[in-house]
Amino acid sequence: MLTEQKVRHLNAAELIDIVLDPGSYRSWDKPVTDPRPDPAYRQELAAARAKSGVDESVLTGEGLIRGRRVAVIVSEFRFLAGSIGLAAAERIVGAVERATAEGLPLLAGPASGGTRMQEGTIAFLSMVKISAAVRAHRQSGLPYLVYLRHPTTGGVMASWGSLGHITVAEPGALLGFLGPRVYESLYGKPFPANVQVAENLFDKGLVDAVVPPWQLSDVVDRALSILVTGPAVRVHPPKTLAVRPSDTGAWTSIEISRNPRRPDLRQLLAHAARDVLPLNGTGQGEKDPGLQLALARFGQKSCVVLGHTRPRPSQQTAMGPASLREARRGMRLAEELGLPLLTVIDTGGAALSKEAEEGGLAGEIARSLHDLIGLNSPTVSVLLGQGAGGGALALLPADRTIAAQHAWLSPLPPEGASAIVHRSTEFAPAMSEAQGVNVASLYASGLVEHIVDERGDAALEPKAFCQRLGQAIEYELASLSSAGISELLPRRLEKYRNLGGLAASSGSD
Repeated sequence: MLTEQKVRHLNAAELIDIVLDPGSYRSWDKPVTDPRPDPAYRQELAAARAKSGVDESVLTGEGLIRGRRVAVIVSEFRFLAGSIGLAAAERIVGAVERATAEGLPLLAGPASGGTRMQEGTIAFLSMVKISAAVRAHRQSGLPYLVYLRHPTTGGVMASWGSLGHITVAEPGALLGFLGPRVYESLYGKPFPANVQVAENLFDKGLVDAVVPPWQLSDVVDRALSILVTGPAVRVHPPKTLAVRPSDTGAWTSIEISRNPRRPDLRQLLAHAARDVLPLNGTGQGEKDPGLQLALARFGQKSCVVLGHTRPRPSQQTAMGPASLREARRGMRLAEELGLPLLTVIDTGGAALSKEAEEGGLAGEIARSLHDLIGLNSPTVSVLLGQGAGGGALALLPADRTIAAQHAWLSPLPPEGASAIVHRSTEFAPAMSEAQGVNVASLYASGLVEHIVDERGDAALEPKAFCQRLGQAIEYELASLSSAGISELLPRRLEKYRNLGGLAASSGSD
């Protein structure tokens, strides 16, 4: 979300006080050992300690956020502009390693000009060991959350400030690799305005949200409610398990699926999920309205959600290559955090444009298929409405597939298939029947295992339909969570290997 609220920039102690539950903070900091400073640097350190009231540029420790134990690392910008020298780096690494050893989620709140120039290259190299510690923490399946504060630049932004599973930023914060003063000194002109502000980074898909400090505990609480899962809870089989395909013709289903009032992914999350935390962009400078990425819970089951979004008025949301790069970010999150992945398919087709071709759309579809078929997390896909072409295929492979009764899946929209075969779109209804695009055919082929009834048309009962679909999703997520990935992967591969029924007869006699 964007905000234009002006906020006072808090120091480290103030941020800790506002984010953690009252009285819960416990410091992990031990007295620092300074490198052998020259007299001038020794005086700078003494002045920084007197000015800031702390002994180094970072504070580390633990506390509670809504009763949940969390490790924290917070920069103190008043101490030599929050710069990272050897002692600060050692304190950060020690805190990350302790959080990993104790199985704690970690919240980092950097505010720093980067490497401490007074300590030179050896301090600069400390960013490597900090990044290595963060990597080990993430590889342990533990959440690493980052709150980028004003200002965060240089080596800090280029290491532990940019490695969060979820990254949010302080309103109006200056964030970037290059310090504006350095640019002006080098080139004799000011850096372009409003490039390195938090709100612009949000627009470019580099941060997930812009939130003031007093809302940070809400964001962390929502995130950890999803990411830190409790013991497995038995989910009762939903009534939708007994639903069978509709006898409605394929073309009728296609027409129903194109109703602009049909519930989409946004409504599914609003009516059937809880603790939804939207994520934003690839984290690498791209965002595309054709895809939505979020963390969510359906009932008691947490997951990473990614799926197509239906166009809003005056908005083009055909899935482009940036959508799939954002989707692949979601896939990596699911694997690293040990969460199942839910994909939601509802697209009239991928983007058809010069920009999509030059952006590598075909390659991104291929890489999405490659990653999904071998993903080291349980996967559920949902055919919610339209399922045209590579845009649909890119999000399809999964351990289990749920379909709305009037969803469909086709190599092209039927009009396109008709144009190829008959040189006219008039045969689209007949082509849709002949190609077996509807749920009845997909169920018979073994692609779809679970059907959610629409009771005529989901557009006529959007909330009730979404709630039924949500119950089906929760059940499938729960069923898969009882199996290990070593069991799921071979079954997933076999499912797609055997589609079409020719696998057993292939090969020589």
